[in-house]
Amino acid sequence: MRARTAALGGALALLCALMAPGGQAVAASAGAPVAEAALAEAAPVTAGAAVAGAPARHEVVTWGASAQHVGTGVADRAFRLVVRTSAGGDNLRVRLSNAFGDRPVTFDQVWAGRQKTGAELVRGSNRPLTFDGARSVTVPAGEWVYSDPLPGKLPAGTNLVVSVHSPDAAGPMTGHGMAMQTSYYTEGDHTAEESATHWAGRTGSWFYLDAVTVRTSSSIGAVVTLGDSITDGWQSSTDLNRRWPDYLARRLSTSTATTVEGVANEGISGNKVLADGAGVSALNRLDRDVLSHPGVRTVFLFQGINDIKAHTGVTADDLIAGYREIIDRAHAAGKCVVGATVGPYKGWYEWDEAGEAVRQEVNAFIRTSGAFDAVADFDRALRSPYDQQRMLPFLDNGDHVHPNDKGMQAMADAVDPASLDCA
Repeated sequence: MRARTAALGGALALLCALMAPGGQAVAASAGAPVAEAALAEAAPVTAGAAVAGAPARHEVVTWGASAQHVGTGVADRAFRLVVRTSAGGDNLRVRLSNAFGDRPVTFDQVWAGRQKTGAELVRGSNRPLTFDGARSVTVPAGEWVYSDPLPGKLPAGTNLVVSVHSPDAAGPMTGHGMAMQTSYYTEGDHTAEESATHWAGRTGSWFYLDAVTVRTSSSIGAVVTLGDSITDGWQSSTDLNRRWPDYLARRLSTSTATTVEGVANEGISGNKVLADGAGVSALNRLDRDVLSHPGVRTVFLFQGINDIKAHTGVTADDLIAGYREIIDRAHAAGKCVVGATVGPYKGWYEWDEAGEAVRQEVNAFIRTSGAFDAVADFDRALRSPYDQQRMLPFLDNGDHVHPNDKGMQAMADAVDPASLDCA
C-alpha cells in the first residue's frame, strides 16, 4: 500500500494508491457538494496537512463486494446500484472495477444518492462524482479506479445508490453475481434522474462497483469477511440486509468493545480457498478483495466447505496450508486474522464420512492451533445438540448447509467484537 497526498483546487485530501494483482487503484480529488437530504451538509475543506487540534482522520471501507466475471458488457447501458453502508463518515469515494475486462471501459456519468424506495432516490440527494476532476473516466483492463471524495456526511446504515453509465461497455464485464439486493438498469443515460421512471430493469447483481469508502476518525477500523455463499448471504432475505456480515455490522455500530465499524463482505458463492472455479480462489483474490481496501484492521476468514465437499481429494493438511498462507500474508500486511470454524452440512447431497472427517480435523486446527489471532466458533453456533454433524433445524434454510436469517444472526452473535481489535 502506498499513500500519496495531492492538493487540488486549494484543498488537501489524503489519497491511497493501492496496488494488487489484477487491479490498480487510481487516486482522485475532491468532488461536487452534496445536498443535505442525501449525504448531509458538506463541511468546509481547509488547506494544510491538518487543522490544528483536530483529531486525526483516515479512509475506511464502508461497503465492499468481491469482483467477478458477470457476463458481457452492453454499450449505452446504465446501472442503478443499491448498497448498504456500515461505518459512517464523510467524503465518500467509490471504486469502479474492470478487473475481469479484456479492454478499457469508459464511465461518462457516475452519480451517488440515497434510496427512497426501489429505483427512486431521495429528492435532492443525487450528486455527480468526478475522477481527477473530470466527469468521465476510462478504466484499463484489469484495473480499478477510485472517484474523487464527495464532500458531505454519509451515515452508517444508509442505502446508498450509485448510478453508472458506460457508452462503450463490451466484452467481459466485472461485477458481483449474487447481491441478495435488487438493483436496476436502463438503456441510455438516466443517471442524473432521481425518479424511477426510466429504471424498469431489475437485477440481483452489482456491476462495476466493488467498494465504497468514507473518511472518519483514525480510531475507526474495518473488518473484511472473506468467504463463500454463506458469507455472500445465499438464502437470507433479499433486500433486507440479513447476511451474517450485515448483522455483524449492526452489532459493531453499537458496541463499546471495539472501534471496528466498517464491514466489507467479500464472499463469493461457490468459492474455494485453494482452487479457482466459482470466482478466483481466496488465495488468489486476497490482495485485491481484502488487503487493498483502506482502513482494514482485521481479516475474517470463513471458508473451506466448498473445498471439502467437492470431493477433489483436498485433505485437511491442504486446507490448513491454505489457511496458513492467508494468515501469513495478512500478518505481513499488518492485519489481524480471525478464523471461523466450518459449519455442519450433513444432509447436503455431497456430505459423506470422509468429508466430515476433514471438516473435524480442520476445525480442530482452527480452534486449537493458535495460528489465528482469534476464533469464532460458527460450527458450535449452528450445529444441532442432537446430531452435531447437522445444522440445528431452527437455523437451517432447508438445504442443510446454508443458514436462514436466524442462522445468519446466530453466526454474527458468535463473533466477539473485542476479538476484531487484536492487531
